Amino acid sequence: MSENENEIETNPIRWAIHDTHPDLVQPLRAALSQVADPEISLNIIQLGLIRKVEIVDDAVKIYMVLTTPFCPYGPAMIETTRQKAQEALNKPVTIEMGMEPWDFSMMEDSGSFDWGLYV
Repeated sequence: MSENENEIETNPIRWAIHDTHPDLVQPLRAALSQVADPEISLNIIQLGLIRKVEIVDDAVKIYMVLTTPFCPYGPAMIETTRQKAQEALNKPVTIEMGMEPWDFSMMEDSGSFDWGLYV
């Protein structure tokens, strides 16, 4: 086994606020890490569901996807995401839903969960 085979692939999240408001990244990540997908038991940061975050005119715009378009917990997860972001950043927050399909490659650390699947 080579050294590279022991390494777990990670997909670090990078949003627009990393460049424009770096001081807000950690509080936002911490707040959004509290929002979990109840069926998968991973939070929305781990799953990579938050695709973009930007601040425009002192308001936060979050672009989010769900693991499946018909997720029964989707509306609650979206509202909880909005509330947690608003509390953490003390700014108005809107959520825009993306329609692109979620897949494992979007996860921040795809090796963090045993899916019981062979890929």
